[in-house]
Amino acid sequence: MTTTGYGWDEQRGVFVHPESTPYVSGPRPLPQSLDHLEEREYVSNMSVEGRWPTVVRLTHTWQNVVDMGGRRYMYHYYRDALNVYDITDPTARDLILEKRYGPGEGEFGAAAIAYNERLGAWIMVQSFEVPRTYGPDSDKYRDPSVLPRLMSVPGFRGIRVYELTSPTDWKLLAEVPTGPVDPATGIHQGSGGVDTPGYDGGRYLYVSAAPDDTYINQEFATYPYTPAQLIYDLSDPGRPELVSTWWVPGQRIGETEAYESWSRHGNRTSWIGARVPTSVPVSPERGGRYGYAVMGGLGLYILDLADPAAPKVAGHLELPHSWAGIEGDVVDTSRVASRGVVFVNGGPMNEDGFEPYKEIYVIDVADPTAPRIVSTFPRPAPPPEAPYRDFVFRRGKFGPKRFGSNAHPGTADPNLALYSFGNAGVQMFDISDVRSPAQAGYFVPRMTDELDNPRSYLVPTESIFVEWDRRLVWAFTNSGMYLLTSPLLGEPRLDLGGGR
Repeated sequence: MTTTGYGWDEQRGVFVHPESTPYVSGPRPLPQSLDHLEEREYVSNMSVEGRWPTVVRLTHTWQNVVDMGGRRYMYHYYRDALNVYDITDPTARDLILEKRYGPGEGEFGAAAIAYNERLGAWIMVQSFEVPRTYGPDSDKYRDPSVLPRLMSVPGFRGIRVYELTSPTDWKLLAEVPTGPVDPATGIHQGSGGVDTPGYDGGRYLYVSAAPDDTYINQEFATYPYTPAQLIYDLSDPGRPELVSTWWVPGQRIGETEAYESWSRHGNRTSWIGARVPTSVPVSPERGGRYGYAVMGGLGLYILDLADPAAPKVAGHLELPHSWAGIEGDVVDTSRVASRGVVFVNGGPMNEDGFEPYKEIYVIDVADPTAPRIVSTFPRPAPPPEAPYRDFVFRRGKFGPKRFGSNAHPGTADPNLALYSFGNAGVQMFDISDVRSPAQAGYFVPRMTDELDNPRSYLVPTESIFVEWDRRLVWAFTNSGMYLLTSPLLGEPRLDLGGGR
């Protein structure tokens, strides 16, 4: 793999990313890189309404909200750590539950939480997957013992379904492995549920998972499985039933011809398969038809779900090559109805710009059989007053990660989009012209604060959560939890205004 042209181009005044790289672990500072962690913050077209030094976990965490008894609650968690806040008055965020899971106690899985109108209950579905391992010591290409070791890790792999009986109490309704279980050893096959499930409170549940040990044509060096897309019927939350499994030919053992036809075949770098479940803006039971599945280096697939038991490919778009990092990570489908577009982005994995830049693609899906890229979001530039000319020099990882969630409360602003951007904090974009998105505002938090972990700067901002209905933005960073507003979003509502 070439690394041609890596670094600052003084003549053009731009940073030139490598054409492609392997996945590497650890810093690769350049001559222009800061030799310290910057404590300064930068704000444009946004305001900080509150800040708390809460850090459930360094880098990535998950969030959900529920409305109960006229109050709004936020779940903030990652596996062995969970906080629940009362955010009815967001400026007076109140911690009402702090739970830590010890060895042998399990964990709080990545969750989808939605209100089931038919049952009159809040249903929570959690995903549990085989532990992911990153770093040179878990490279399956260098060490043949890595793959069988990762595949034989004990523990539950699948989904658990709960009913929320109060903001801080839930009861287990069902536990469903996503793959076969060896009765002699108790070892589960497959990956288990990868990242958060997709559930809107209706009939269908969407899960990304490798359902057995045949799904292992994964180029990524430190992960054994290549996840597929699963659909479950959740009409009875106590008895989820698998409806269908869809995957790209070549993901499984025995599909050699298809596997070798991939443009990413053999690069030993690309993430292959799902990172998140199929996103379905309107469920088939409510008259919707299409789901949008990003399959890592295999690109974006638009699935015809007229019959959820037999998904069919309506359209496919291969994304431009961008090795290393995750090429196709997430898809934002919240503007399909209003704008006829989806946004797809990858995510950076290497530090200090040592990989191709991860674009955010605007994809026209008005014709689901012929999705096409019409533009990309602009690459955020540092504030003029910053002591560096490119965010890469701020250290850590730079690039888009999450727009938050397709389950944000309210309706997404058709003309504004927000993303977490690693060391560039929260970036806001004007998408009123989807053919020419523009940087519209930002909040770039300090790189350090009360934390003393020397690795805490790797991904300073990886998670955000947007309350579109109240025009509020929550940023979860390594220096704390921030409540943000913006005049571009409109006057914020600092009350709940209802709730179940």
